[in-house]
Amino acid sequence: MARIVVIGAGMGAMTAAARLAVAGHRVVVHERAATYGGALRRVERDGFGFDTGPAVLRLPAVYRDLFVKTGKQPLEDCVELSQVEPAVRHVFADGTTTDLPNASRAGVVEALDTALGADAGARWAAFMNRARDAWDRTRRPLLEEPLWPNWQVLAEREPYPSAVQKRLLRRERRAATLAEVAEFELGGEPRLTALLEHFALTSGLDPRTAPASAAVLPYMEQTFGTWFARGGMRALATAVYERCLARGVEFAFESAVVRIVEKDGRAAGVELADGTVVDADFVVAGVAPGALARMLSGTPVHAPQDVPPQSGLPSRLTVLLALRGARPEGTPHRTVLHTTDRADELDSVFGGSGDPGRSGGHRSAESSGARPGVPTIPTLTVLRPDDPTATPDAEHEAVTLTATVPAGTDVTETDVRRLIARAGTVISGLDDRLLWHEVRTPADFAETTGADGGAVPPPALAADGGRRLHPANSTAVTGLYAVGGWSHPGGGLPHAGMSGTLVAGLIVEGPEFRGSQ
Repeated sequence: MARIVVIGAGMGAMTAAARLAVAGHRVVVHERAATYGGALRRVERDGFGFDTGPAVLRLPAVYRDLFVKTGKQPLEDCVELSQVEPAVRHVFADGTTTDLPNASRAGVVEALDTALGADAGARWAAFMNRARDAWDRTRRPLLEEPLWPNWQVLAEREPYPSAVQKRLLRRERRAATLAEVAEFELGGEPRLTALLEHFALTSGLDPRTAPASAAVLPYMEQTFGTWFARGGMRALATAVYERCLARGVEFAFESAVVRIVEKDGRAAGVELADGTVVDADFVVAGVAPGALARMLSGTPVHAPQDVPPQSGLPSRLTVLLALRGARPEGTPHRTVLHTTDRADELDSVFGGSGDPGRSGGHRSAESSGARPGVPTIPTLTVLRPDDPTATPDAEHEAVTLTATVPAGTDVTETDVRRLIARAGTVISGLDDRLLWHEVRTPADFAETTGADGGAVPPPALAADGGRRLHPANSTAVTGLYAVGGWSHPGGGLPHAGMSGTLVAGLIVEGPEFRGSQ
């Protein structure tokens, strides 16, 4: 039985902790905050409840597998999950509206044909067929296996089989970015382009430079569906935490780790803020790259040939609305209000035609001439869950607004008011119904997660020279492993669970571990 210290109580860290405890190890989690869940937090006030992290669950199979492998009680016995129907309502810049069904590709095609014209569904279906090929080619190496030592193979090979475009002088060209996929394969139709690009934007990726392999993002959602938990997604974090406790994992909250103790070239424990040293055979770190580097006091976290951490990634601005009046019948769980000024939004968030995933060498908003900060008219996600636990009674409604913004942005009251006014275009009588609102800025996310500027890590993607990959779960320090969104396979609720599974496998089975079967 090994002694294992886990730093942080995020979803990836708790997944690893539960699996390691079932394998017979003694696991202690040290969390600097007073609670568990990482980014899966919940704000409660006056009987209202709001998620401030991920609002829906994709690929629930990741957590179903966790509960099967760590005990006889399945996930659905611990969390009341339901599929969101419709999956999402899209309101495009020209006012066109369409409701897309959950996990029904045929239904999506029909909805797009009805709303956008007969050719729209066929174009989207052809794109999704190619996206399926990209998913099949990258699913195991990007989600189910430890990052390959020869990760350059993933970096060089574009898995998305884009259609060949005939150009002048008979030259042929294939789409290299998600924006080019929209141009070449969706005909540049502005509403289909907005539909495609919002998957990248909400993941913190610039569609102008995100590789075509980002096609797996809409494929995942529209193929495997979206799910919601009664009590909010925080209920999932609570279920995982309670599973850890049931398997004997110990938790120490408000217990900040300041240093990883090294001995004879390997991790040998941690030092806490009060000077206490906790010995360990293995250390699992579920923290952001900067925080992990500071804990190692100059020792490189990764070898020079390894994938470096991504930098310059955007954050989120979230506004919580407490409303009087019942949630109207037929209200969708999630509405996406698309921007009417794509160029301003992308320039404001990512800077010119650059991208934060490109080794920190992108143009800043200042240098491109764009206004840095919250876009004037951002793409806005409006969450209106049908969850009685979110309100004091049936005569009130809880609404969450979310937009992608640059990390470290100083949010003004004008920015907040603009988001609320924009939400009023889809929430009838919002001004009269609003009781109060609260704001969660990038600074708040930085405080919660420890990530510089409140940056949010995107999921790992193939191609683009490896700039969309995340560092391996193994590190340059023997016995030290990285878990969570800042390590392989990247950000996102299912990806966090996958990272925990990979770390547990590497510790239990050793370097020969090749992933889940």
